[in-house]
Amino acid sequence: MKKLIIAAAVALITTPALAGDPVLGMWRSAPDDNGNTGHISVTSCGAKICGKLVKSFDKKGKETPSANIGRNIIWNMVSRGDGYYDSGKIWSPDRDKTYKSNMQLTGNKLKVKGCIAFICRDGGTWKRVN
Repeated sequence: MKKLIIAAAVALITTPALAGDPVLGMWRSAPDDNGNTGHISVTSCGAKICGKLVKSFDKKGKETPSANIGRNIIWNMVSRGDGYYDSGKIWSPDRDKTYKSNMQLTGNKLKVKGCIAFICRDGGTWKRVN
């Protein structure tokens, strides 16, 4: 019971801090292996950061339908301060693989990287959508 109370207190303390987290908002992903991109809505999920695909675009930039709309792309990401996020997962639709990931926010650019075991992939730089 004591652990539950402590966990609830931590969640109440950290959740408001995320409300103003600079990574929150809409991001356009870097092109995948097929040249496709997406709009990812990044939000707080309790004390962590998550993101869902809300729009999909082909390599020409035309919005296209996708069965992945609404699917989690980012989850369990933790803010470490100074625009650095880690300990989360990012799902790559083009490869249908989930990577242990980190993100680095600098202004309106979000550098994404991820690894499966010892194989790492540069997820490119995402750009904020205004």
